[in-house]
Amino acid sequence: MKTLFFTCMLVPWLVAASDRTFDHDSQLIPGSLAGSQLNGYFSDYLKSRRARRALPPADEPDDNPITAGADAADLPTCLLCVCLTGSVYCEEVSPDMTSIPTLPKETAYLYARFNKIRKIKTKDFAEIVTLKRIDLTGNLISEIEDGAFSKLTLLEELSLAENQLVKLPALPAKLTSFNANYNKLKTKGVKANAFKKLTKLANLFLADNMLEAVPYIPESVRILHLQNNNITEVNVDTFCRSNDTYYLRPSLNEVRLDGNPVVLSKYPDNFTCMKVLPVGKYR
Repeated sequence: MKTLFFTCMLVPWLVAASDRTFDHDSQLIPGSLAGSQLNGYFSDYLKSRRARRALPPADEPDDNPITAGADAADLPTCLLCVCLTGSVYCEEVSPDMTSIPTLPKETAYLYARFNKIRKIKTKDFAEIVTLKRIDLTGNLISEIEDGAFSKLTLLEELSLAENQLVKLPALPAKLTSFNANYNKLKTKGVKANAFKKLTKLANLFLADNMLEAVPYIPESVRILHLQNNNITEVNVDTFCRSNDTYYLRPSLNEVRLDGNPVVLSKYPDNFTCMKVLPVGKYR
């Protein structure tokens, strides 16, 4: 009898403990908990969310009185998403999330990946001046209103990858990382001074777009990804300075131009200021 009692007590405890196993190989995510603990929790949360979404057949009604027939815009943000101190996680929200949710005013980190957000309005972030990171990867964003990020003076990281953008808005001056991979950007949709004032920008990702030329690259950039665009030439002043043969650019550690029509061997004098040659087609 005692053995049966201890077994009944021990098994649920072991199951609960295994669910709390931490993923020590995951990337550190800021929040109120330790990075590995938060990632373990978030990973379990996503698995359970996907499992719950997969259970009912498509033709069965949703019996949940809270979400049945509801639109994401009508529900409180922290009912749809995971809200921790300073962080909001909205991953593959069901019902479909088609706009930026109303965020708690202390939000510093927003992860709203793989939803169906189509537009970013000026009012979406107007009162959330504490934001430091926004990740909107994998949405359907085709339009961003002018001034949508103008009040985000603390924003350091912004990802708009895997969307439908044809032009870029004005970007916050303190950005250190900007990702717009896999969009529909052409050179005419990127203003000549789009990155000029971003003096702290270290990582710039514009791969898999339709750019015809390399935009202005700030001195601070260390990693530049422009692969799989339509770039046909590299100007003498793109990376170096034609009027200064002693100019050096040691901070630029990685430049990817592979997957573009440009033949880099035609411009041997245009990379002399760099410590590494761009990755790309040379013949």
